[in-house]
Amino acid sequence: MAFSVTKQRNFWWTVSALLTIGSILAMVISWFTIQAPLRPSLDFVGGTRIQIELACAKKNNCEKPLTTAEVQVILDEEGLGNSSVQVLDKYTLSVRTKTLVEEQRTKLLDTLNQKIGTFDPETSQIDTVGPTIGQELFRSGFLALLVSFFGIAVYLSFRFQRDYAFFAIVALLHDVLITLGVFAVLGLIAGVEVDSLFLVSLLTIVGFSVNDTVVIYDRVRENFVNTPELSVDEIVDNAVSQTLTRSINTTLTTLLPLVAIFLFGGTTLKYFALALIIGFVAGAYSSIFIASTLLAWWRGRSNRTKGGDSVVVMEA
Repeated sequence: MAFSVTKQRNFWWTVSALLTIGSILAMVISWFTIQAPLRPSLDFVGGTRIQIELACAKKNNCEKPLTTAEVQVILDEEGLGNSSVQVLDKYTLSVRTKTLVEEQRTKLLDTLNQKIGTFDPETSQIDTVGPTIGQELFRSGFLALLVSFFGIAVYLSFRFQRDYAFFAIVALLHDVLITLGVFAVLGLIAGVEVDSLFLVSLLTIVGFSVNDTVVIYDRVRENFVNTPELSVDEIVDNAVSQTLTRSINTTLTTLLPLVAIFLFGGTTLKYFALALIIGFVAGAYSSIFIASTLLAWWRGRSNRTKGGDSVVVMEA
């Protein structure tokens, strides 16, 4: 046994507890600041989003970068004071506001051109989503997440036992909460919004994390039968050591393309890739240091080793 996770389990639990509490606090602060735990995109709240770039940006001869303050003044004058304003790459403007009809959009664009500078019409992107569609997207995505958790709990309860399933779900919640917390912070300090792709990333994180946990739990269950003379902690430590190389290699090879997408994939996929990076790292951590140590603590506390487990060998 070259590596022991159970000896330092209080440390691993403390790290996870701090990260989880920090994530919850970030979402609470976000709720009091913007009335939402995460900054929602147009996909969920509905409205109109206009993204335009200064024409001088192509020639690289702009006199000064855009500022949110000057744009906000214009929006206030147009009766759109509750709009969200972001400046992207110094010369690209993104405005999210209430639903605007074509005449209102045209009037706003003309005003921005007159008071700020000429914007390139070829780079303009205008999206409009009704509030009903946005709410339906959110409900569907949230329901999909709940169903995935329920399905995983049922599957693990049949494949292993209920305590295995419970601690696997605890690890999954840990991964999801940390990802949510990071994006809550990003929403507050950088105006990062979450969209329907973010819900897809959460579902992907859940699937990745539970796969790693199942591999470790399979080896734990096999070791309960093959080495019954060892203590529960030793059995779990051996299982983690036997699967550690696989877990690290799987995580690293998955992260490499995600980092490339984050760096070079463009705005649309940038934060989708970032969510996966955060979730996959948290998932690898929780499978090794949280799900396994919680199971060892519980089985040791209740003096259960075999516990009626049947063995299904999975190659790790």
